[in-house]
Amino acid sequence: MYLTAQQAADELGISLATLYAYVSRGLLRSEESDGPSRAKRYIAADVAALKQKQAVRRNPRLAAEQALSWGDPVLESAITRIADGRFTYRGRDAVALAHSHSLEAVAGLIWHDALDGQPLIAQERPSLPPAWAVLAPHLPQLTPFEQFQLILPLAAAHDLAAYDRSPTGVARTGGRILHLLTAVATGGTAAPTVAAALQQAWLPHQPTAVHLLNAALVLCADHELNASSFTVRCVASTGANPYAAVGGGLAALQGHKHGGQSEQVGRLWAEMATSGARSAVTAALRRGEHIPGFGHPLYPQGDPRYKLLHDLAQQAAPTADLWPPVAELTTAVQEALGLLPTIDLGLVLVSHALGLPPTAPQTLFALGRVVGWVGHMLEQYTADTLIRPRARYVGR
Repeated sequence: MYLTAQQAADELGISLATLYAYVSRGLLRSEESDGPSRAKRYIAADVAALKQKQAVRRNPRLAAEQALSWGDPVLESAITRIADGRFTYRGRDAVALAHSHSLEAVAGLIWHDALDGQPLIAQERPSLPPAWAVLAPHLPQLTPFEQFQLILPLAAAHDLAAYDRSPTGVARTGGRILHLLTAVATGGTAAPTVAAALQQAWLPHQPTAVHLLNAALVLCADHELNASSFTVRCVASTGANPYAAVGGGLAALQGHKHGGQSEQVGRLWAEMATSGARSAVTAALRRGEHIPGFGHPLYPQGDPRYKLLHDLAQQAAPTADLWPPVAELTTAVQEALGLLPTIDLGLVLVSHALGLPPTAPQTLFALGRVVGWVGHMLEQYTADTLIRPRARYVGR
């Protein structure tokens, strides 16, 4: 969404001259419009962000609470950078990595800044705890997040090496956790990579699906200080072991405002199947509901993770009947709200294009994100500080 120069100046409460000065100082970005006048236009998200910073400067007490809501950085990290519509893992374009490297190799990059993680992770292949067989009859009633949370303390009780807080020790424990959760997701399928295990369990006769599944996992690996990664860092900062930290991350990830968004997209998709995309969007808006899978605050010009997943899913299933409704859905939401699709819709498209189980988007998100969580643990254990912010008391 764009603003004219006058609209941007009015929104900020400044003159046009000051607006132009902000642009020259790099505080705002301007682009030439598509019209015949080629007048400059201003990105609304930039204007809103600058307006928020002005408000914080006038009232510093707002700084802390706003920092916790898409605000200014609150912790240092060398893992993921999100800027100008792209995101990188340790300086490498994450979308390009999703094309070229396995999740295991990307884990090596995130964990110790080297694209050679597969040999280390390949050594860490724990078996399912004996108690898991007792719980098996109850598992279909649980979501993937809940199944993963259930097995972690069972496995942790038998893993003394999890108390090794050296960088190598934490990485090895991270590898065991990743393969343990993959075994839960696939029924114990053995394969050289996580993506291959998922393909063999879900699509044994479609070996070409490995590339798309791996791309989804890599794109989910990390995304800076989202709610689940921040939770993992808080848990790790107390000295808790990696199993407990991953359990905390899963608890946050399953919320409907985070990884649980894909489940909401699935429900919207089911409604579209009976009423059509435009009607489903209209009905949701009339009910005052948020449209899931659209509008990421960090990507006002579009989520690059969605674009890659959409393109790869379309290549995998070019004749599938889901592409017309996808186009109708994205057009309707952009027309009504000016919002673009996010990775949550992309994961659902992957699931439908390949004919995966309904819970596949959640599984892909969780398994991929474990890699980023281990990276954040490594940083937090190294920092050796307790995350303990203060609250601003507002009671009587």
